[in-house]
Amino acid sequence: MAVNLDKPNHWKADIAQSVDMYNDWFMNFAPQAFRTTRIQTTQDVEAALHYTENMINIQPVIMRNHPEILSTLRMSTCPPLAVDRLIGLAGISVNLVKCMERDKRLPPHMPDADIERDLSKIGTIIEKMADPDIFVWLGRDEPPKDTEIHRAATIIADRLCGAVANPIIRNAQEKRQLAIIKVWLEERQYRQIHSSNSIRFSTMPAGTFSFRMNVPVKLERGSKSINIPIDTVIMPKDAKEGDIPIFFEAKSAGDFTNTNKRRKEEAMKMAQLHSTYGKEVQFNLFLCGYFDSGYLGYEAAEGIDWVWEHRIDDLALFGI
Repeated sequence: MAVNLDKPNHWKADIAQSVDMYNDWFMNFAPQAFRTTRIQTTQDVEAALHYTENMINIQPVIMRNHPEILSTLRMSTCPPLAVDRLIGLAGISVNLVKCMERDKRLPPHMPDADIERDLSKIGTIIEKMADPDIFVWLGRDEPPKDTEIHRAATIIADRLCGAVANPIIRNAQEKRQLAIIKVWLEERQYRQIHSSNSIRFSTMPAGTFSFRMNVPVKLERGSKSINIPIDTVIMPKDAKEGDIPIFFEAKSAGDFTNTNKRRKEEAMKMAQLHSTYGKEVQFNLFLCGYFDSGYLGYEAAEGIDWVWEHRIDDLALFGI
């Protein structure tokens, strides 16, 4: 039975309420989430400055021992360097840079000579382009003062956080959404199963739920399987042996543009779940923020239903 996808006459009012709810959260809590991340990032930048002797010693051996400092080095130049710009400017391996940025390590199968060559190129670029307005001690005889180092670290941390502001806010919002779902379920005597307990979604006991659980699905022609992460997996209290739990994705958005870019992701997950487990699988959304009629209409056409956070009690209408 459809809960919200078949009620377009309610969408406009729900969209307005959802936008108001998101904006209220953003004004009151998003700055704190950003500040918390910035404090930790500042500490990471200060560590990077320590390793490089405050940007005076950017040798390959430093980056070998501390590959995690590359993002700090990129933000230390004038102008700051995006990943692809650094790769093109230095003429270095894409794999090296991506491993250092994403995995905080060097690529395990890259020859040492190639690593040494590319790290040396990175050091040359950073030293040449280091921002003198941030590192005011470069080129002078006296060492930097503690206040100058901390000020520089704060500026670079702001650059780093500014580059990933949307993911920071989105992650904080997702944690909040899952916490709200958890409270709602536990108030109705549902029990949480942690995904680390190695319980498969298909063997969850009735009246349980789990967050960020991997669900295996088959790709085209069924020759290969992959795991797709599902934010919330709920096995209803009246479920029988062999039943598939109900799946929910927690989605939030601070503007209408990004939601329309991301809407195909849910449709892909729905298609993969249906092709693997049948058309009875329930894959739904838990929404807060800027989701307009275009987005909702697209998801409804794909058979994807949703619950608005401001009407969380609609979860009960899914048989939960």
